[in-house]
Amino acid sequence: MSRRWGHATAEVAVSLAVALGFMLLSRYVSVNPLVRLGQVSALAALQKYAALVGLPLLALLLYTAYRGTARRHGVVKRLVCAALAGLATGVIAGGVVVALRGTPHPLGGQEGDPGVLIDMANSFLHHEGMSGIYPPAFPALMALWAKIRYNGRGETGFALHDLQIFFTAVAGPMAYCSWRLLLRPFWAMLIAVPAAILFLDPIRPYSHVVMILLLPLLGYWLRHMRRAGRLPQRKLLLRGAAAGVIFGALFLWYSGWYIWAAPGAAVLALFLFPWYKGADVRKRAGLFIGTTILTAGIVGAPLLYQMVRLGAQNPDRYAFLSVYADPGYVLGWVSDRSGTLNYQTWPVAGEMAGQSGFALLLLFGVGLGLGLGLRHVMVRTAGAVLAGAWFARFWFASNMAQDKAVQLYPRTTWIIMYCLMILAVFGLMSAVHRGSGWIERTLRAARAGAVGGAGAGRVIPRRVVRQLAAGMVCVLALFGAMGSSWSVNRYMPSSDVDSMGIDAYRAHTIKTRDGRCPRFSPVKQCDEIEKDDWKPGPIEDFIWCAGIVAEDWPSVCGLKAPGKVRSRVDIERDRQAEFERQKNKAEQNKAEQNKTKP
Repeated sequence: MSRRWGHATAEVAVSLAVALGFMLLSRYVSVNPLVRLGQVSALAALQKYAALVGLPLLALLLYTAYRGTARRHGVVKRLVCAALAGLATGVIAGGVVVALRGTPHPLGGQEGDPGVLIDMANSFLHHEGMSGIYPPAFPALMALWAKIRYNGRGETGFALHDLQIFFTAVAGPMAYCSWRLLLRPFWAMLIAVPAAILFLDPIRPYSHVVMILLLPLLGYWLRHMRRAGRLPQRKLLLRGAAAGVIFGALFLWYSGWYIWAAPGAAVLALFLFPWYKGADVRKRAGLFIGTTILTAGIVGAPLLYQMVRLGAQNPDRYAFLSVYADPGYVLGWVSDRSGTLNYQTWPVAGEMAGQSGFALLLLFGVGLGLGLGLRHVMVRTAGAVLAGAWFARFWFASNMAQDKAVQLYPRTTWIIMYCLMILAVFGLMSAVHRGSGWIERTLRAARAGAVGGAGAGRVIPRRVVRQLAAGMVCVLALFGAMGSSWSVNRYMPSSDVDSMGIDAYRAHTIKTRDGRCPRFSPVKQCDEIEKDDWKPGPIEDFIWCAGIVAEDWPSVCGLKAPGKVRSRVDIERDRQAEFERQKNKAEQNKAEQNKTKP
């Protein structure tokens, strides 16, 4: 037991050390993040550092797979997989460090969701309490960090800057460690690394991390409920209470995923409850469930109270491209900064009834998972959550036009995609385990027939299996390197308001604490630091159609556009004004260069 806990502690420590260490290392990438050539050099520098960290680890893994003992290789594989999970999101956090180089402000500046978070944190800092029904844990942590790190002077945006980077870095270790509760290192890494890279949003890193953690924790909890009769009652109650504390804390951190996961998980819990295993087992399982619900309710009570009191007063009426697109498409998403895309060009139709080759391959893996791995509690959990989120998605979407409310249904895309990925990985794992067992038995029988006796020993040496697994870890590490670079590149500063780079760009246009513009500011007149408290905004009685020009509001939204919506004429006028500004700036620079010539 002590060795087991020692190995687990080492995995956690190594993963966190690599993630946070790489985050700190990226501070030495010295470029101008507002210049594209500087951004490219920064992306290359991050990959260079990642190679310096990752290649020795992979070399050690391959060496022990070929030359080391099974026990030594097992320990090395644990630590290497943990380190690579930390490295994947450490690179993304390093990219955010580079994108925000020279400014203390966060991604998004003071606009949109970051601006709302800053206002909420200011309210906590000024002892005004929770802000509506939004989960309070992250804004409260912002206020606490602003008070500790920045002397409570109100610059909660600086705290958001720090926390965006920190929680982006630790997302990979958290995902990997949660999946290690159920899976061996390689399979845990195979889910954690792609999920962390694909779903992580550095602007709000707390949000999707909850989704990534919630699914394996639900599976782990359901497994314990099903095995309630095997544990002493005291240990069962302690584990139930610990699970309740974790679920309650995640609920306060970000509650949205509970809405989509709860229906399927609740139905599955009824099916997995040990109804026919005797009164004592039923009693133990009931105590386990009751303890979990009670402790989760106590921890999450502040937000639950707000939801009961204010829930009906907070409908979601914000629409963007994902709302206008076919709701049956769940294998991709776009933000409200979708560039030139529109609902007629996105999603791009695939070859088979609109589905791409990736979609068909993923669905094939899902079929393997359901067909070969349904006995595993995590396959059942992912399948149940998928079914519940799928139904909820179309329930809200079908009532959207009548209720004039979106109710965040596009976010089910992420949890549905996550469940499909989980099922596909479990399908691959089941196919490998069953297939290798069948091959081993077949070859052993053939060898026994050839020698005229019972075959002894393994036909396929375990060393070959270890070597193959080590090679697959190397491939997954390469995917992590390329995927993390893709993620970082999206957030490099750009003045295009329809790109994701606008968030980093805005961070460079706000004054620092001393009243000056940031070091690499692209503007001469920077905005003042806002220190407003959160105030509930007006509740409209119609859906706000973001990204739609005024002329298209009647055909898309069914009503005339409000006065502040830009028309095509406004956009063209702004484009011409920007063109003239850039032209005048170039002429001024040329004139200054001519003056300096002898």
